[in-house]
Amino acid sequence: MIKIIETFSPEETFALGKCMGMEASPGEILCLDGDLGTGKTVFTKGFAEGLGVQDDVVSPTFTIIREYETGRLPLYHFDVYRIGDVDEMDELGYEDYFFGNGVTLIEWASLIQELIPETAIILTIEKDPEKGDDYRRITLKPSP
Repeated sequence: MIKIIETFSPEETFALGKCMGMEASPGEILCLDGDLGTGKTVFTKGFAEGLGVQDDVVSPTFTIIREYETGRLPLYHFDVYRIGDVDEMDELGYEDYFFGNGVTLIEWASLIQELIPETAIILTIEKDPEKGDDYRRITLKPSP
C-alpha cells in the first residue's frame, strides 16, 4: 500500500518523523531516498525524538553509520551515499543492524538496494518548487 503525505515546512517533516518514531517497532527498517536537501536528516531527527533519543542526531555522511542507544529502542542511522561498493556494507556488519532489536534508517538506500530486506519501508522525499521552497511530498511504500 502506498501512502502519500505532504508537508509544508521542516517542522512538519520533523513532526512526521517524530510520529513514526513513536510508533516504531524493533527490527523496522526505513529506507530514506531523496535529493540533497530534501529533508532526510530533518525527518531522521524527528524520528529519533519520537524514539526518545537524547543525543544530537547528525547525518553520518562521512562515518556511514551512527548508533543512538538512549531511546526506547536503539536507532541505527546509515548514510550510504559514500559507499563505493556494496561489499563495504559487509565490513560494517550491516546484518547485525538490519536484523537486530533496534530500528534502522538508511539514507540513500537505493544505492544498496540488493541488501534491503523486503520487509523494509521505502520513504521518498521530493520537492516541488511550484508549491514552495518548504513543500515536501513524502511517499511511503513497501520495499519492491
